[in-house]
Amino acid sequence: MELVNRYIAAVQRELPEQKRQEIGRELHANILDQLDAMAEQQESELTGQQVAEVLKTMGHPRQVARQFCPPAPLIPEWLMPLYKHTLLMVLGVLLVLQVVFMTRIWLTGSDIGLLLFIKGLASGFIEDAVFAFTAVTVGFAVAFNGKQPGSCNTSSQWQPQDLPPVGAGWQHISLNDIFSDLATYAFLLLIIWFPLWQQVDAGAEPGGEVFSQLALVMLMWFSPVIVLGMASSLWQLRRRIWSKPMLQLNIGVNLAFALMFILLAVSGPLLQLDVERWERYFSPDAFQNSIRLSLVIIALFPGYEVVRDTLRLRRFSTS
Repeated sequence: MELVNRYIAAVQRELPEQKRQEIGRELHANILDQLDAMAEQQESELTGQQVAEVLKTMGHPRQVARQFCPPAPLIPEWLMPLYKHTLLMVLGVLLVLQVVFMTRIWLTGSDIGLLLFIKGLASGFIEDAVFAFTAVTVGFAVAFNGKQPGSCNTSSQWQPQDLPPVGAGWQHISLNDIFSDLATYAFLLLIIWFPLWQQVDAGAEPGGEVFSQLALVMLMWFSPVIVLGMASSLWQLRRRIWSKPMLQLNIGVNLAFALMFILLAVSGPLLQLDVERWERYFSPDAFQNSIRLSLVIIALFPGYEVVRDTLRLRRFSTS
């Protein structure tokens, strides 16, 4: 049985110290049961080669140890949805910041070409993304180390009586929709306020070097609606079931977005461009017209949600 003892010792070396004796005894009993069954079947003692074959069929000691004591992942499985959404939102915000930063440099007089602009955008985002990935992963690993599902929230204190009533399938709010809306609102706020903050921080006159003066003023006045949209998304994240007040608020926010995009499309140029600089790449007028058309197309999305939620609200009224 020396070979069996060597096998068990190899398995124990791969286990945490506090579990080695208990698992070693259990594994030893299992192996002896298999060997005794084989010996009874062939009515003779097993040779060393037969014992080795039995041990080989059980697997490498490292694999057996992982079956008894699986290694804990850096991010627990129950945390993966939150981890992925957090990472995607952080990366989305960093991408927006990098785009705004590089676009501001490109449009305000720096002598860089299109290829250098793309290279600077890609390299800057990759550098920020690597740092963000490391920071978010380490943050989750440290914050939730050793914690079990429900230890950081009230899920362990739920009562069946508190469950929402049965409703239609559309009443369930997807996490993907909520986080997509939050990322969009964060994107818009950064697009509006980050260039202005950069100008003020640099001591420049806040006249809007990227957006036209009229478009910048309209977007600044629209910022409270964007913040209201973020509050609506956080409310949805808390409830996860559509209610009448939530639908009414969502209709109001989306209607305001649709009207704002239409107003931006018909009010004049959205961007303030250096015409002489941009003429080397394409026609600035054609570019502005394509932006107007894009704004009209974008306005169709919140417009669709207004119609959709209005129909849902009527279902509430008739039910």
